[in-house]
Order: sequence, then C-alpha cells, then structure tokens
Amino acid sequence: MKKYTPIILSIAFLFISSFAVFAKEDKSGDLKVNKIELGYPCPAIPFYHFIAELELPEASIIEVETLVNDKPQRFTDLHKEHEITDMSRPPLSHRPPSGYGLSQDGTLYKNPHIVGWLKWQPGEEYKITIKVRVKKKIHASKDDSFLTYTKTLTAPTGTAVFDKEWKNYKSVVLSETAGLDRVAEPVEVLLPFYPDEAVHLKRDIRVVAVDPVSYELTEVPCQVYDEKKYMKEDDLDPDENGKPTREIPYWMPTVTTRVAFLADVPAKTSKVFLIYYNNENALAKMYETDLRVQGEAPGLRIDNNKFSIVLHPNSGHLDQITLKSKAQSPLYHRMETNGAIHWNPGVYAPPRPWTHTADWKPPTNVKFMSGPVISTAEMWGNLRELPEVDASVRYEFFPGVPYFIASTSMRINKRLDCIALRNGEIVFKRELMTHAAWYDVVTDSVIVYNVAEMPDLADLFMEADVPWITFYNEKTGIGFCGIQLNYSNAGLESRPRLLNPYMYITAGPWIYWARALSLSFLASNMQQVIPAMEGNFFSEKWAYLTYETAKGDKPFSPIFYWQKRLKNPLRIRLVEEVDQRVSKTVNEIFIDKGKSGWENRESSNH
Repeated sequence: MKKYTPIILSIAFLFISSFAVFAKEDKSGDLKVNKIELGYPCPAIPFYHFIAELELPEASIIEVETLVNDKPQRFTDLHKEHEITDMSRPPLSHRPPSGYGLSQDGTLYKNPHIVGWLKWQPGEEYKITIKVRVKKKIHASKDDSFLTYTKTLTAPTGTAVFDKEWKNYKSVVLSETAGLDRVAEPVEVLLPFYPDEAVHLKRDIRVVAVDPVSYELTEVPCQVYDEKKYMKEDDLDPDENGKPTREIPYWMPTVTTRVAFLADVPAKTSKVFLIYYNNENALAKMYETDLRVQGEAPGLRIDNNKFSIVLHPNSGHLDQITLKSKAQSPLYHRMETNGAIHWNPGVYAPPRPWTHTADWKPPTNVKFMSGPVISTAEMWGNLRELPEVDASVRYEFFPGVPYFIASTSMRINKRLDCIALRNGEIVFKRELMTHAAWYDVVTDSVIVYNVAEMPDLADLFMEADVPWITFYNEKTGIGFCGIQLNYSNAGLESRPRLLNPYMYITAGPWIYWARALSLSFLASNMQQVIPAMEGNFFSEKWAYLTYETAKGDKPFSPIFYWQKRLKNPLRIRLVEEVDQRVSKTVNEIFIDKGKSGWENRESSNH
C-alpha cells in the first residue's frame, strides 16, 4: 500500500471526553431536568429524538454526554434556551462533529436544551442518561463539578413509525417561501452513504412525508439515480520507519446518489420528509405518475397530463409541443434547415457554416433517463465543423406540470473569431403566433407587441437578464413562455469579451427569440469579427412553459404564477445522523507548513 508522506502538513485536534473518569470524581450531584420527552420529527428537530430542558445552578461552561440504554450517543446537540423555541421552522444553529472535536465551547449555559437522535419504536422503553461537566474555564480541570440525570421513558404509541426493517434514515426539511401551496412539487437531493449501508439503494430507498400535526407518515413517489462510488480507502500503514502516520483516515469510502421525490408543502411553512434506506430485504418498488417517455433516443416523445413533447430524431432538440387541452393546435417550426423549435447554442465563424446544437446529426453523446419523478434527455459534444466549441443541451421533464427545464452551455476550447455567438433560441412558424410580451426592466412594465404585423427582419430588443418572454396566439389561446432561471458568462484563461449582449426577437418566415452574446451579424457593421476567447464559458437555464391564455387584457397572466413558483423553489435542508464510525478528531491537510490558527485558542468570551 502507498505510504503516507509527512511533507504534507497534518494537524489533528483531539477531543478527549471528560466522562471517562466520571465515577471517580467527588464533586458530583444530581442534574435538574425540568422536562424530558421523546419526540416526533418536526422542522426544528427533523428526526425521532429525545429532548431535555436542563436547569443549571448558575450560568456555566459545560460539556455534555448522553447515553441511551447505557450506550453513548454521537448525535447530541446543545442549544441555548431561545434557539429552538419555534418547532415549525429549522433552527439557525448547529454544531457538527468537527465543532466538538476542533474547538471548546466557551458559551455560558443556564437553561439549555439537549437534543439527541433516537430512532425509537412505539411503546418501547429507553433509559436516558445525561451527564454534565460544569467547568470554571473552557478546558477541564480538577475543580470541575459533575451532574447526572437518568430517567426511563416509554415511547409514544399514538402514531406509527416507519418499518423498523429499514435500519437508517436521513431527514430533509423543505421550506416554502413564496406564499404558494406546493402540490407534488419535484424535489431533488444529493445524498452520501457509507458503502456497507448502500448496497441496494435503488431497491430500498423510501421517502415519507411527516404530517406536521398528527406526525403520520405518508409515502411519496420517489426516484433514485445517478449513483457514484468512491471506494478507495485511506492508507493508515506505518511509514518506512514503522512509526504510525495517523490514527484516523482523512476520508471514508462513500457512495453518493440523487433522490427525487414529489412533495406537498403548504404556503409559508416547513415540512419534514424522511428518506429511509439500508434494508437488505426490501423489494424494488415502482411508482406510477403521469410522466411517460417513449421512442428511441435522441428522438424521444415525452408526455404528462399537461403536454406532449417530441424531440427531433436527429438532434434530440425540442421539435414539437402540444398542450393537451388544445390538442388541435400543436406548436412547431420546420421552416429552416433543421426545423427544431429549440436551436442554440450556436456560432457563425465564416467561411465555415453557421452551426447550432440543433444541427447535430446525431449528437456525439446522448443520454436519457426515464422515471416517475424526473425524466431527462442530455446531448453534448462539439458543434458540427467547429471543434473549437463544445456545447450541451439538457432537458428535465416532470409529472403534472406544464413546463420543462432546459439547461444549455457552451465552452470555447480555442480562440474562435466569429460574427455570431448565441444561445437560448426558440423558433416557431410565423403563423402560429400573433403576439409577443416580456417584462422590460428599463420601463418597469410589460411590453406587448403584435408580431403578426411585424416587418420581416425587424428586431425587438430586451435586456440580457429579461425575467420572461412569451409568444402567444390570440385566436388559438395558446402561449409559450421562457422563464429565465439562471444566466452566466465566465472565463478561465481570459474573461469574456462580449459585444453588447442582449435578448431579441426577429420575424421572417418564422418568429424567434434568442440571446446575442456577441452578434455583430445584426449590428450596424455586420461583417466585423469578434473573437471568442479560449476558456470562455456560457451557460443558462430556462423553464419553458406552455399555457392557455387568459381572458381580458393580459392573456399572458398565467406566467406570473409560474414565474413566482419557479424562481422560488422549495428550500432544502439535509440533516443526518452522526454515524458511530465518525472520528472524534479533526484532520486537515494544509498545502504549506504553518500555523492553523487554533493554537492556544481559548474560544470567545461569553
């Protein structure tokens, strides 16, 4: 095995438990506990737990250890009295294992709360022991006193817990901030696992919602995908002189995977979802939703109960979309070259032809995934005849909603002198749309334009960060909107050199909107060449919404709800149990020798 080389600086801070000599101390007494109970998951404590309200003789610096049935507990949080008074919201403070191992807590506590992770079963008894070392200073000394408390509690029986065959769970708290009731909202989280508890993740993961009042559990549709393994173990062998290099590893082998699920969260509330795993006897479960994928990639067909989408058989780009409530009026383009609705990224660098990702025949790389919560189609590779440019297009589809997400990116591998550098283009046959509308930040108003009467090759300009753009048809009552979620330009070797970036609409046999990153082709001097520099990177993310227009003078008004919802996703907080194998020391590898900043630190005064 590879030997550890000591030229890399490693500093470990050891947390030594004071309670190993607890029984030998003379200065001991009873700890006063005003209240202790076993509790259900709630947003402030999103796991099955015990909570105790302590009362100390005086405000003191303390160390706390808890035991359940005489077994020391690793997940024990110490909070000031005022820190977790609102059980309906996630707490602001938390001390991870590194906090206990790296620093000494100099806070003065008088009436703290002790919270411990305890996967209790209804009706069973648990002996809870709390040990407190009361200190005069931050560091332990012979003058410290010791208080202890023990009580046996019976777990509640009123509400069932999840099947105990699932050995572990992780907790996710979702918070709604926009004031909109969320029903079957798609949520995605990335989760890490130890390999020995992640043997059958796709088979044994279950997601349950916790009712905030009754604490009843409701299983929700979920999907497990994108599993990655890092199985290499740290080398703890002694060095060439037989001396130990260190006692604990810098890292542990880890399995990560994404989990998507559908969440109901009422407006302006927080709600707990538990993700259970580690049941070797679990059977794979198939969840049914209205999301369906058919066909052969890249030319897939995607359906949910709101729309039907067809991807182009050559490029995999959006080719047709049909709102199911208006099935007689599909939206499409098919007026120029590849004929897709979604065209870019794209570059024009003559004498080579104008090329777009929609011109792929087929893409160099194609990947798709079908599932009940999220289905994806991904394409990436060089632009045709332009090896200097890599690009990608990724679509995400969900059940029960009238939108999908499109993410595009473009990387300049080598300087490219061009007269058009574009992204974010949506094209329809001209006759399918009568009007365009968008929010204009300059005038702080919604601009509505009759594109049916728009002269050919006239341009309508808008800001690069325009919140949304829509085309709609007054007669058919169908609208298509782009809601801009994210837009970024960056560079490694050089910062981006962009000529007057903006969004615009142009009409001809077609009607389209697009992003001009550098577009001298539509400037006053249309043959001037603008270099796109090596290492420049362009990315954006849009939600594309198909909707029925509203009655009245604002036919585009359905956009406002979806923009608010999509721009304010549910906030996610992951809470995990501290595994017994987690070390009580903290190791860091510094690139240079020197101080760590923690030498002789006494912590803050309180």
